[in-house]
Amino acid sequence: MKIIRLYTGLDNHSYFEDIEVPFDPKGPLGLFSEPIGAKAVFFREIPPGYIYPWHNVVCREYVVTLDGQAEIEAGSGEKRRFGKGDVLLAEDLTGKGHQTRAIGRKPWRQIFVTLP
Repeated sequence: MKIIRLYTGLDNHSYFEDIEVPFDPKGPLGLFSEPIGAKAVFFREIPPGYIYPWHNVVCREYVVTLDGQAEIEAGSGEKRRFGKGDVLLAEDLTGKGHQTRAIGRKPWRQIFVTLP
């Protein structure tokens, strides 16, 4: 399964990286990834057109888009779009950070899983 990582590079700009989550077979139950501890889970909804200017994440977190769409611009200038089912591992705690824009006509709904 592919997810997208957002991290701070040595030049203090944020970058995207495509990473693959490995799975192991667990018999008839299917394929599983390694468990990852979580600190908190919360949901968020933002309206279409919402812009969150340059910022860093407060802590490492998974952001899973449940509905709607957003465009995130990394400090490197690269932009990526996120839609239903996309998973972002946000780790750009320092540096220039990133900016986020809700696009389309529907609210952008997400679930956040914060990591220790």
